[in-house]
Amino acid sequence: MRRSRTLHWIAVHAVAVAAALFFVLPFLFVFLTSVMGDEQAMSGELWPTAWHWSNYATVFRTPGFLDWWRNSLLYAGLGTLFTVCSAVPVAYALARFRFRGRRTAMILVVSTMMLPPQVIVIPMYLVWAQQLHLSGTLWPLIIPMAFGDAYSVFLLRQFLLTIPREYTESARVDGCGELRTLLRIIVPMARPGIAAVALFQFFFCWNDYFGPQIYAAQNPASWTLSYGLESFKSAHNVNWNLTMAATLLVMAPVIVVFFFAQKAFVEGVTLTGVKG
Repeated sequence: MRRSRTLHWIAVHAVAVAAALFFVLPFLFVFLTSVMGDEQAMSGELWPTAWHWSNYATVFRTPGFLDWWRNSLLYAGLGTLFTVCSAVPVAYALARFRFRGRRTAMILVVSTMMLPPQVIVIPMYLVWAQQLHLSGTLWPLIIPMAFGDAYSVFLLRQFLLTIPREYTESARVDGCGELRTLLRIIVPMARPGIAAVALFQFFFCWNDYFGPQIYAAQNPASWTLSYGLESFKSAHNVNWNLTMAATLLVMAPVIVVFFFAQKAFVEGVTLTGVKG
């Protein structure tokens, strides 16, 4: 029996280690290539003979790279803030209020998730470019997030349904209005769900390539890292070490944010059920 348990433990952990290596090895390859010299990066060697940390400084000195960083932080930061602030009240209303057409409203919210953004990109571009004259900026991507996001509303609504109604009913008995109940009772209890929504939105904005390509392509001062990386790769198509260094710098914030917030993220996703 003891031998069987030992073999089982080895088998289970061997699979886990193999799966971990499957995901880690590409990042390790990117990192090792990023600190190689120009000639070695073009060879088939996997381990650097000399560690060229100056490659990262070279990437940062590239004209426009710091502007891309600033634009990505602006886009991801404001987009995440606007999405959370607009999605929480809507999700609370759909989860707690009883009104005629509530189920129809939820169906409409979910149905918008099935609409590809490419379907409405032309009329939306005409509105932002010709009528509001905001082409060449990131505002056509940031401003709509202040009016809610279907996926964020759906995810938060499902999470709020797991919170017992007794908490909100007790708050109302104590004289709390709906706004105060939302801010003092619901928001603190829904922090894992809010964290999950915020991380999803931050990752989406940080990695978004389609939106900046449509609205900011004609103005290099408004490029984000995801779009600027394509230009950087074209300018350094034979310098794989610099390309990998730039790629690692683009991925680093996402990895760091997820590393520090993974507990809240996993808890929020796990507790979000499919309760109707």
